[in-house]
Amino acid sequence: MADIHRSCLLAVVIAGMLVSYPSSSHAQTGQADRGVVRAGRFDGGKMWTFEDAPREYFADTYGVAADDAWFERARMAALRIPGCSASYVSPHGLLATNHHCVRSAVSRASRPGETLLDDGFYAVSLDEERRIAGYWADQLIAIEDVSDEVLAAVDAASPVERERARRQAFADIEIRAITRHGTPGDSIHVEVVGLYHGGRYSAYVFRRFTDVRLVAAAELQMGFFGGDPDNFTYPRYALDFAFLRIYGADGQPYETDHYFGWGADGVEEGDVVFVIGNPGATNRLRTVAQLEFQHDVLLPATIAVFRSRHAALGAYREAHPDQAEALGIRNRMFSLSNSLKASIGRLDALNTPMIMARRRHAEHEYAKVIDGNPQLSERYGDLLDHIADVQRAMRKYAAPYAAFRLFGDPRYSSAVLRRAMAALGYVAARDRGAPADSIAELRRRLLSIPDHPADLERRLLEARLADFQRYFGGDHEITRLALQDGTPAASAAALLAHSALATADRLGAAVADDAMDSSDPALRLAAAVAPHYAEFAGGFGRLVAEERELASEFGRARFAVYGRSIPPDGTRSPRIADGVVLGYEYNGTKAPPYTTFYGLYDRYHAHGGATDWELPERWRTPPPGLDLSTPLNFVSTADTYGGNSGSPAVTRELALVGLNFDRNIDGLSRDYIYLPERGRNIMVDVRAVHAALEHVYDADRIVQELMTGRLYRTEEEADSRGR
Repeated sequence: MADIHRSCLLAVVIAGMLVSYPSSSHAQTGQADRGVVRAGRFDGGKMWTFEDAPREYFADTYGVAADDAWFERARMAALRIPGCSASYVSPHGLLATNHHCVRSAVSRASRPGETLLDDGFYAVSLDEERRIAGYWADQLIAIEDVSDEVLAAVDAASPVERERARRQAFADIEIRAITRHGTPGDSIHVEVVGLYHGGRYSAYVFRRFTDVRLVAAAELQMGFFGGDPDNFTYPRYALDFAFLRIYGADGQPYETDHYFGWGADGVEEGDVVFVIGNPGATNRLRTVAQLEFQHDVLLPATIAVFRSRHAALGAYREAHPDQAEALGIRNRMFSLSNSLKASIGRLDALNTPMIMARRRHAEHEYAKVIDGNPQLSERYGDLLDHIADVQRAMRKYAAPYAAFRLFGDPRYSSAVLRRAMAALGYVAARDRGAPADSIAELRRRLLSIPDHPADLERRLLEARLADFQRYFGGDHEITRLALQDGTPAASAAALLAHSALATADRLGAAVADDAMDSSDPALRLAAAVAPHYAEFAGGFGRLVAEERELASEFGRARFAVYGRSIPPDGTRSPRIADGVVLGYEYNGTKAPPYTTFYGLYDRYHAHGGATDWELPERWRTPPPGLDLSTPLNFVSTADTYGGNSGSPAVTRELALVGLNFDRNIDGLSRDYIYLPERGRNIMVDVRAVHAALEHVYDADRIVQELMTGRLYRTEEEADSRGR
């Protein structure tokens, strides 16, 4: 019967794809009505909210009788951690997530002389589970629809006061929710989130746990096997998993009634899976004019700055490997390369005629409904035109947007330029005789800007000067002053050699001697930059604020037309997405629904152990007992996005079968449209995690806890009970 049901489900899903997604891929604005290209039912995605749980849809599509108790368990067992998602997998606070979600935590948990990121980690006893400083995990315990309250406050305010009124309403709601849901000893965190870009609002009430400890993590080379070349691709062979544990106020493992069972039997092609997590912001409900602005201005600038900063970090790491490792440059580069590849994929999506034609058709259909309803037309009839006007106004800031991209980000910006901008305010306050406490605060901020290593600082400064040259042109005031020594490289070196702001020590001495003045080359450059930056920040910022208000109005208009039939864009708030385990065609062949450990070893040997496909020493020869046919990664049609990393993939019985960690290349278009016939989310199969724990890491106490729900304090205790 299971095979019959699975076959029927596959037929339904594939038929839905064919109906929703016609084969033609050429259309112009206005042609959609003649049947060239039409938007599909789920182009806006299937990131369902828990407050509008899709009970009927799940029942009709998959035969899943998901009642209130089912959705409550799904919601309460899934958690949010910094930048990612996770889930309870035992009644004793054990969490499963991705390795790449805890890279920085693994580094912070390492002790002097340890290299846990490369070597992996397993705590053989509860006492050896390591607390992660500054870490947290959020569990969603309540949701309140606060749309009426927020929208009433916004509507009562004048246009210039709407953002202030909205923020005040948020603050009032947050205080009330903390009072209502908090109990003594609780740490309650409340977020008011605008759904449909402000068409509706929900207050999410989280219980925040701050005693989170590292239990186990694979080696970096296993968690990120294939490196950047395999990122956003499939077939894939990454063992991207880690385990954490939440501890209560009593210092003991936190006991919970809500957790996912361990799906040791896995799933097969055609099975439904539900992915629960916190997808980041998407652009599926933006207008076509907004997408065109992203295509022409925002994305090219973002791609260029990511490339140049990644190159700067890479050059520094190659020249100074030990210092770079100590500074976490490798993790920083991973983050940049991931963002770079994602941004390129987004630009490719906007270059795809079929995608843009479908977005135009969806907007055309919306406009027809608005125009056909006098009441809606009176309020919203010119909204698309107003949004387009703002995009046209934004275009005049294209050059400064690109030149100043990441300008204040301490990870990717020159420290000397950041100091110079801060020093302008300090010197001006000092020279005009400002109050002593004001001068002291400005001095404190200036002196608090830390150094980059000298070689890295030079490379970052050179990259910024090259930005000025590229986007402002050689005749611009900023470029002439920035490139007095001819090239970005020579000019960066000269500025660092002669400026008192080049290092923290030199700056401290100049401030102590009251020797800083406008003749300093860094201050001279900052003085030229400052008015242009202020004009850009003010003008572009005002347009962004206007766009935000228009987007909120557009969200209300769309909600008036479609209601809850279309889920809202991703907002980093908890969602549940459905999909089917399914391979797909690519490169003239077919990607299987699963990969196995056989493929891992084939990639290792085929690439001759090259860096990205190297295996840790204990993995190079298949460990005894490891069945190489064990599924390692698998794919489904579930609607996931950034922020879904670590998300549990569960069955209809709410058994954990996978950990979401990536999308394929075609899935990068999901920022703008959900195309299940192309995109796939990629998951680590729990059968691979189980096999690794048992046969490679000898983590019996975790295996036993996953399988039986019993807590074992030591590996020896688990071994003795397991015999």
